[in-house]
Amino acid sequence: MKYVIGVDLGTSAVKLLLVNQTGEVVAQVSKSYPLFQERSGWSEQNPDDWVKATISGLKELLHLFAGDPGDIEGISFSGQMHGLVLLDKKLEVLRNAILWNDTRTTEECREIEERVGKERLLEITKNPALEGFTLPKLLWVKKHEPHLYQKAGAFVLPKDYVRFKLTGKLHMDCSDAAGTLLLNVPDKTWSREIGERVGVDMRLCPPLVDSVDEVGTVTPEIAKETGLSPATRVFAGGADNACGAIGAGILKEGKTLVSIGTSGVVLTYEKDGTKDFGGKVHYFNHGAPGAFYTMGVTLAAGYSLSWLKEVFANDEDFDDLLNGIDRIPPGANGLLFTPYIAGERTPHADALIRGSWIGLDSSHQKEHLVRSVLEGITFSLNESVEMFRAHGKKVDQVISIGGGAKNETWLQMQADIFGAKVVKLKSEQGPGMGAAMLAAAGCGWFASLSECAEQFVKAEQVYEPVPENVKKYRQLFRIYREIYPATSGMSRQLQAFRHGG
Repeated sequence: MKYVIGVDLGTSAVKLLLVNQTGEVVAQVSKSYPLFQERSGWSEQNPDDWVKATISGLKELLHLFAGDPGDIEGISFSGQMHGLVLLDKKLEVLRNAILWNDTRTTEECREIEERVGKERLLEITKNPALEGFTLPKLLWVKKHEPHLYQKAGAFVLPKDYVRFKLTGKLHMDCSDAAGTLLLNVPDKTWSREIGERVGVDMRLCPPLVDSVDEVGTVTPEIAKETGLSPATRVFAGGADNACGAIGAGILKEGKTLVSIGTSGVVLTYEKDGTKDFGGKVHYFNHGAPGAFYTMGVTLAAGYSLSWLKEVFANDEDFDDLLNGIDRIPPGANGLLFTPYIAGERTPHADALIRGSWIGLDSSHQKEHLVRSVLEGITFSLNESVEMFRAHGKKVDQVISIGGGAKNETWLQMQADIFGAKVVKLKSEQGPGMGAAMLAAAGCGWFASLSECAEQFVKAEQVYEPVPENVKKYRQLFRIYREIYPATSGMSRQLQAFRHGG
């Protein structure tokens, strides 16, 4: 039996999966590392902490395996997107990495829009200038830390740095490069036009590769330290959302992923880069060769439920909290919740909007509040689903992963609100499995990622939409969509009042 390793470099920890040729996870390890938030809105990590954690994880994984290291044929990566890892001319780290959730770059985003033009930026990168992306971070360093910028020889994204330290080879794959605002997304090339307009030296951009490309083998030093064979093949890997899509089998038209964690993601497969969403959704290169994906985001999906639990039922676990919601009818007896407690992203890129309950009266009990929060989260995700449909996408099957796949009533609710079949997977390993699948395909175990998914990704249960509930939820969704325009002005006034304005 042969094996591959999928490495998922997250914001709080690196997770490593050892997977065999049937898609079974034979062993897994997780190693955490610190996050540094020295000022409000800042979020940084030390890139070498990622490397130490990954090497430590590989060593432990090999110990758990206790087999022949030569049977581990390949390794690939999934990684947190957008983070700026700035390297000097000798390819050594110049400063802590500035992460995806760092919000210090609002001025730089406006500068990019002014110099490139909003419409031209969308034509080239398929995305608007947002604080999370990499280019605004690069411009921030150039403006505020010019002494470091002048020393820069290259920049990479988080997983690319880890891969570089394991192989000695520097690359960036297109699925991750798509989140920099420097990539011509349809053409899969660095955009010299953007670089010239914003004043960034394009020699800082590393060579581009595809996610399935082999970029080298582990160095003899890494092999000795971890126990891996020096012949272990290393594949580029991809952005966490691209790998999450691969790990859920989102590899052809008609398949859509809903992932509910702290935030919520609706991700759908695109066969080309020609659709125009006007920047309303993210549009990135997929990890699958030649493909793309579009993605809508609900900022406070699972977070809304966690907040409800902390405030109203902190002594309960989530199973207890959700107990009884199946007895509450769709619409929670006339109660609607908007999950805008941290602002919103899709379709309303609005940092100041705040959540609300509409229709609350004295007949409502805790179960009604809980059900309304689940429905509100799902309605918000459905905004993205409906936007995709309005642009000609077929959404008839949704793979649901994360917190939203842990409760049968919520899974049925998703089927009814989306008006689509909702699939729960037998084994849900997310981006780490997608990384392992990239290595498996790269090693030639399968002719394609789609063939790999047929073996690795299995459905456990399918939830069919109930026509009567679909009809009710369509009526409620129309009302839900009226809440944002009705409350956005009030939210701004309340924010101003809160901050003494």
